[in-house]
Amino acid sequence: MYTEKASPISGAFCDTIRESRDKCKRKGQIAMKILITGATGQLGHDCAEECRARGHEVHGVSSELFPLSDENVMRAVLDATEPDAILHAAAYTAVDKAEDEPSLCRKVNAAGTEILARLARERDAKLLYVSTDYVFPGTGDAPHETNELTAPHNVYGASKLAGEEAVQQHLEKYFIVRTSWVFGAHGKNFVKTMLELSKTHKSLSIVADQIGSPTYTRDLAPLLVDMLESEKYGIYHATNEGFCSWAKFAAEIFRQAGADVNVTSVPSHMYPTKAVRPKNSRLSKMSLDEAGFRRLPTWQDAVGRFLKELKESAE
Repeated sequence: MYTEKASPISGAFCDTIRESRDKCKRKGQIAMKILITGATGQLGHDCAEECRARGHEVHGVSSELFPLSDENVMRAVLDATEPDAILHAAAYTAVDKAEDEPSLCRKVNAAGTEILARLARERDAKLLYVSTDYVFPGTGDAPHETNELTAPHNVYGASKLAGEEAVQQHLEKYFIVRTSWVFGAHGKNFVKTMLELSKTHKSLSIVADQIGSPTYTRDLAPLLVDMLESEKYGIYHATNEGFCSWAKFAAEIFRQAGADVNVTSVPSHMYPTKAVRPKNSRLSKMSLDEAGFRRLPTWQDAVGRFLKELKESAE
């Protein structure tokens, strides 16, 4: 979750960025200079690794160094880094808590993104904005298309949609990428929660009437960098292939992890939450096909590789 902290960037930090950039320039290794917000999060971390692996100069910033409510600090960072592209992965993501503090949620996801879009336009920098399936009402059972009517049912979804609108208002060189059910090694997520619960539970009741697609950050990150390396601007949907319920997702996690846990499917109303969740989070990938981008592997395959990553990191 994004946490707002008042910690102005220091001149020393800006100097360090410039020194790093100049050193890379001298080595002649730089394809693009990329600023990544939310770089300590699970998606931002893997995007930074992917960018570096391709020889890009990466400047990853957290909310402490890049508070999305402070335009002066944000401007100072962009002045120091001079990015060709910005990958905006930072966000307020506490969906239920947002119902109690909507102003903070909008301040980060909507107003902060609007500031970043303006700053990107001033510098003619590309901007990739990571958005969410929550911008849709979640009705029906067909996959949502990119041009489908949006109508979020909670504060978080509305704030992310406002961020999308700000990006489109200020920029022409933008990518808006909606994703869902994200999991990776460097953050909290459903897979890790299920693995922890499997240590103390032999049975679990999991919601089965919300349908969507899990998304592994190790798969999503290369696609996002592919986009930044292109000029195929627009709105995209990107998740691992296939659809499932949270109950089916949990059962597959336990199966592949070798955990003896029985999953009972239950309706959403048995576990009421403060924020309304969409029942239909299916996202169509036609936008990827039309632009010539590759689709991601199946979510079941992604779960297996993620479990392997967790095992290897623990050794």
